[in-house]
Amino acid sequence: MKVVSRILVAVDFSEYSLPTLQYAAGLARALDAELILANVINQRDLDAVRKVEAVSPGLTVADYLAGTQEEREGLMSSLLEESGCEGLTVRRLIRSGVPHRVLTELVSEESIDMVIMGTKGRSNLADVIMGSTAEKMFRRCPVPLLSLRPENFRKPS
Repeated sequence: MKVVSRILVAVDFSEYSLPTLQYAAGLARALDAELILANVINQRDLDAVRKVEAVSPGLTVADYLAGTQEEREGLMSSLLEESGCEGLTVRRLIRSGVPHRVLTELVSEESIDMVIMGTKGRSNLADVIMGSTAEKMFRRCPVPLLSLRPENFRKPS
């Protein structure tokens, strides 16, 4: 069995992000592993802003991206403060693109041994039609993927 030394935790800042991170922190502590906290600014949102930018010069994709990154860095800081990650090595990454693609790319780029994510998050009609990020990760993730169901969120002992 391969040693797990780097765990990627995908967060979308939904109500499930905190319990997902708490679970991952407990596992990282037990395994003496590094946590890499990742969030993806969805390409779908950037495409929508690009369409608005074409008809309204007051909003640019660059401004939207900068503001969203700043907001999410603050949300990550708050999430880390609440999660019990003290004493752990934690890195934060915010990327933009198609979420499941970005996450699978990060697995390779960051030499990830395991991915942890919730099965639920920010869902909408597009997820119903196209499939959720979690479902796509299950089909494509090249390393073990631990999924946490909302009804079973508990920190490991």
